[in-house]
Amino acid sequence: MSVTDLTRELVRTPSHEDETVAGDLLEEWLRRETAAEVTRDEVGNVLARKGAGEETLALVGHHDVVAPADSQVVAGGDEYVVEERDGRLYGRGTADMKGAVAAAAIAFRDADPAGKLVFASFVGEEVGGVGARHAIENGFAPDYAIVGEGSTGYSAPGVTDVAVAHKGRRGSTITARGERAHASEQEAGANAIYRASDAVDVVRNLEAPTVEVAGERLAGSVVVTEIEGGTAMNVVPDRCELTVDERTVPGERATLERVEDLEGVEWTIDQDLPPMECDDEAFAEAVLEAADGAQSDSPKLVTKPHATDAGWLSQAGTECVICGASEPGEAHTDTESVSIAVLERCVDLYRRAAETWPR
Repeated sequence: MSVTDLTRELVRTPSHEDETVAGDLLEEWLRRETAAEVTRDEVGNVLARKGAGEETLALVGHHDVVAPADSQVVAGGDEYVVEERDGRLYGRGTADMKGAVAAAAIAFRDADPAGKLVFASFVGEEVGGVGARHAIENGFAPDYAIVGEGSTGYSAPGVTDVAVAHKGRRGSTITARGERAHASEQEAGANAIYRASDAVDVVRNLEAPTVEVAGERLAGSVVVTEIEGGTAMNVVPDRCELTVDERTVPGERATLERVEDLEGVEWTIDQDLPPMECDDEAFAEAVLEAADGAQSDSPKLVTKPHATDAGWLSQAGTECVICGASEPGEAHTDTESVSIAVLERCVDLYRRAAETWPR
């Protein structure tokens, strides 16, 4: 089975609410096509292992997707639409990231690995890394990982680069509390919206950290994105909530906790997707060599703006890079697509990396 055929089968299989059937497909394919040790854990992660040695390289992806557009679902809802046009596959999950999962599976099958080689496709990446976190908590700890999220088209159109760092995302809530009063006697209360406004001023004046990675500037950001408060036109409000979106970078965080110095203000972290940075230069260069050998163009080490499961793995001690077929602007769109030629390139790239690392 070719990478195009396997991608078609995976994309055709719905997995935005329940990844079970897509996981079944992957598990059955690995058992049929390889002699590897194949396992499926209790949350649905699909894992396969082969090779020997002291160090482990993992090819990592996820087989869940975001909800498809109506145009991406076959009438009746039992299948997703998959179409081939002009050398590309179109459909929900082609770019993010069933195409790369298929490429990793084919490469895993075909490689004669230099060490222990693991294929891992997780569930729940789109909802906070549920599968990756479960696997890590239960002992998944490869020494190195190539995470197949998109890295094509970063240094130049059509070039499959190697991302050695990405931003994380921390989402939080600022809650300002006051004392309710009639608006005609506002001095009798404490206006929660005014206290929230003071918190907005603190956020606006925060300096988000910036780091230099692979010759690129990776800049964090912090911004208030939502506000809710008040109950009526003539009532001084006793509660107001702000939502904050923060893009984090490896190292320092913006000092959002400073808002709690204000009277009546609390700060709660709702989601914290970690950033990633590869600290092993030799590993990054080895994957870059594999990428260079798999294409006529000259790939580069780059950074990526989006959080991925590489953040969870890196936080747990795995040295990670990101290398995959998806291009900027493809994931999560109604016209999502991936280049077939780049998928074939990724098969070659992953195989080359598996056969040359660890050195």
